[in-house]
Parts: sequence; C-alpha cells; structure tokens
Amino acid sequence: MDIERLTEMLSGTWDRTRSARDALVAQGAVVVGPVLGVLCDERSPVDWTVSADVLSRIGEPALDPLAAAVAAAVSPAAARRTQGALNRLKVADPAVYAALLDHAHPQVRSSALSAFQSQGPAALRFLDRLVPLLGDQEPGVRQRAGWALKAIGAGAVPELQRLRRQPATRPQVRAGVLQALAAIGGPAALDGRDQEAWRRLTTIKRLSELPEGMHLCGSWYAVSTDHQDAVLAAFDLGDPEPVTLRTGAGAWNHDRHNWSSNRSHDRCARVFVSPALGGWTLVFGHSSRDTHHLNDADNRDEALTGVVRQRCAELSRQFGAAQWYGMSCGDDWTAWCIAEAGAVVRYYDAYDVENADGPGHRAESGYLLPHQDGFPDNAFDGVDLSDSAAFTARYRQVKEELHIPDTCYATNIAARLAVNPGELRANTVVDGYGVLALTECGRVHGHPAGALPV
Repeated sequence: MDIERLTEMLSGTWDRTRSARDALVAQGAVVVGPVLGVLCDERSPVDWTVSADVLSRIGEPALDPLAAAVAAAVSPAAARRTQGALNRLKVADPAVYAALLDHAHPQVRSSALSAFQSQGPAALRFLDRLVPLLGDQEPGVRQRAGWALKAIGAGAVPELQRLRRQPATRPQVRAGVLQALAAIGGPAALDGRDQEAWRRLTTIKRLSELPEGMHLCGSWYAVSTDHQDAVLAAFDLGDPEPVTLRTGAGAWNHDRHNWSSNRSHDRCARVFVSPALGGWTLVFGHSSRDTHHLNDADNRDEALTGVVRQRCAELSRQFGAAQWYGMSCGDDWTAWCIAEAGAVVRYYDAYDVENADGPGHRAESGYLLPHQDGFPDNAFDGVDLSDSAAFTARYRQVKEELHIPDTCYATNIAARLAVNPGELRANTVVDGYGVLALTECGRVHGHPAGALPV
C-alpha cells in the first residue's frame, strides 16, 4: 500500500490505526517527510500522538527533520506537537543527540538534554558536553541541564567539583555546577569550602531578610514560645542549622513535594523550625516518630488524628498553648487542632467532619466552616453555571443580601490565634533565626538532596 493511502488511514482511534502505523514504520526513513507533514498540520483529522508514534518508532532518521520542525514551528500547538514527538523518539545510541546540544533553538537543546537525562548514569561519558548548558541563556535549558546531571548521579561529582574550583569556569556555569552538586546530594557532593560559603551567605542574608508570605501546602505546628531549644527537644530534633526564612520555607516545600526521590526517608529527614514570630514558634514537617506511625497505620486518617491530638496536647502542657494547621495547594483540604493547658479543645478536618471534636472555637466565630453552605437551595436558579461571570455576580449578590459569612480556613484560625505564615510581612516581629533540624531519620540518613534558595 502506498504512503499517501497509509497516512490517510492514520485518521481514527489508536487501535484502528495500529496496522497503518506498523506499515509506515516498516517502510522507515522514506515516510518521515509525509508523516511529519501530517503532524505539523493543525487542521489534520489525525491525532498528533498517532503520527508522533510513527516517527518515534522510526527513530534516528526522524531526528534532524523533527528538530528542524521544532525550530520552524509558528504556533504554540505546532511547537507542542513537534517537540512532543522529538521527546518520544526511540534512538538506541544517545550520541546522536550530541549535535543538537549546540542547536540554535532552545527547545531543541532542551529535548536533547531530556534524552541524556533519560540515560541516567550512562550519560556520564557526555559530561563535558552537558556542563556548558548550565550557563545557557535560556532558563529552561539551564534547568534541564541540571536535571540531566542529577540523573547521572555520584559519578559526575569529581568532575563537577573540579570545574567548581577551576578559575576558567564561567560564573554562571560555576553556579549551575553548585546547584547540580546539591541536587545529586550525599556527603561527598558539597565540599567543606562550599558548605562554609553557604553558611557565610546565610548569615549575611539573615541580617537583612524581610519576612514574606510562605506557600502553604502541608501541615505545621504553632507553639506559644520563643524558646527554640525547648521546641527542638520536644520534637526530638538535632543538628540545627541556622537558615533564612526563605531557605526554611523552600526546604519544607521541597520535601513535601519530593515525589521523585528514591530515598525512603527523604520526606521525614528534616524539619524547619521558625524563629519566634510574634511570640510563636512554627514547626513545619513531622518528626520521624509521627511520620512512620502514620505510614505504618492501617487507617492513616485515623492515625493522623491521634498523632496530631496527642502532639498538641503534649506541647500545650509544656508551653501553655499549641495548635496544628493543615492546608493544601492542590484542593480545598484544610484542618486545625487547638490545645490549651494540656487538653485538645477543638479538632476540625474539612474532609473528616464527622470526627470533629469540641464545640466551635471562638476563633471560628463569624465564619462558616468549610463543609457548611450558607446559600439557599434556589440561590442560583436561572443562572448558567458554566458562565463564571454570571455565577460570580449572583454569588456576590446573594451573599450580600443574606449577610452570609465568609468561609474560614486554617490560615484564618491561625491569624486569630497565633500567626498566619502565609501572610508574613516586613512588620512581623521576628526574634532569633530559623533552623533546619534533623529528625531521628535525618540523623541516620542525612539531609535530602536538592538545592534550596537562600
């Protein structure tokens, strides 16, 4: 069957196009041009993933034509299609991508780096070609180069350390090398000189740092004290390392969202303990005991409730008052636990309302709880719910006419009782400095790998 007829047969579902795709792949390089034309045609009825599959399976003969198509893309859709196909390309020898590292188009360079990243430690022999892209003019390319070096791992450390000390290494490359070493991690990655340089920079930054709102995703404790050492002891934390607020917040978010790590204790190795903020010390992250108790539990939600209640009660017995707060950046989950003088007086979880404990707290006064709906059933009758502007207008109208309260979240409760870390400002009263401290797991396994902001 001729190529034109086979490309026409690519219009259809994945299963129905299988025989046409297989037949085109079997013809090899001769079909690259026609299939690439289909891929680039945004008006074509052929799903782009179908034509991309053909090109990716043909492999190396499609490499240069796809790179040229990426560089020539005149629309975002064409760029997505062609780069998607280039990233899917199945090539046995990654050496063929080396020439693309010098390509004029940044998306082509980025795709070439992705190919080396997928090789992991096997890409070590291309280290001298990858390192210069740490100083690329495009941030996305620099980031991808760092990922490729991280994937190579410990084998890259000696050469990266040599380049870090070499005066001829460009400053931006040297900075990228430092980030790559931090991302690779391990006791040998950052030598003593770099660690001391980081500490000096941290000291300088702390002197002039102005508090700013943190990105909140996860849970934290608020303890009514400015006695940081006592808080460290209460959570069984050790080896405290002074850090800026920015570094501490970055570490918490890094560890909280670190899904790619293959080290089983990376998410329970360290905790950020804030300086005293308006008389409150905040603790971001969990101790090893808490984390592993949750991981080993048959019912994690039930275990979380038990851990949080016990911890807050213990902290309030020692410090007078303690709270725990939870927020999510991916959905509308929010929760809080309030303890006073050794007893939990309120526990609320928007996703576990039936197990709420204690009467409504004074901090909730004037608010609706997240599970409560203050709107009457007919509030949006006649409104096209797909029309966001119309829905918003009716929402505001009904809310104002019926005096419906705002809904409260953990940040609202924290602002009333302690301090809301999402709204730290230049006028926030700060006493002392924050620390990254190691949990029991951290004292055995060390800090998680990864570069942090200063």
